[in-house]
Amino acid sequence: MPEVTVQIGGRPFNVACQEGEEHFLQSAAALLDAEAKTLMDQIGRLPESRMLLMAGLMLADKAAGTDDQVTALENKIAQQEAWIEELQSKPSPEPDKVEVAVIPKEVTETLAELAARAEALAEAAEDKAAAI
Repeated sequence: MPEVTVQIGGRPFNVACQEGEEHFLQSAAALLDAEAKTLMDQIGRLPESRMLLMAGLMLADKAAGTDDQVTALENKIAQQEAWIEELQSKPSPEPDKVEVAVIPKEVTETLAELAARAEALAEAAEDKAAAI
């Protein structure tokens, strides 16, 4: 069983761990060390047992806060999944009906005739204006 030396609060600790778990131990010790350094910056030098206790409690408080956040996010995901399920189970809405008015052929022909007359009048006005 390998033994790893970790630094927590500037103090070395020899800790035994399972083969291949050294990296995880170093990571955990780094988290505890960060809390211990924060404590030492705020309070100063502490007895070893008190430093470890306080740093462990601070780390546990962060973990509890993270657990609460994870629970809240899991609940939100469950709500979103239920909403998606509900929306997917509903039938598709009926398409909106669009009614287009039918213009009688006589109206179209009359409009074309009026447009032709307007063009003829405009051409005549241009010819008179050019003659002046």
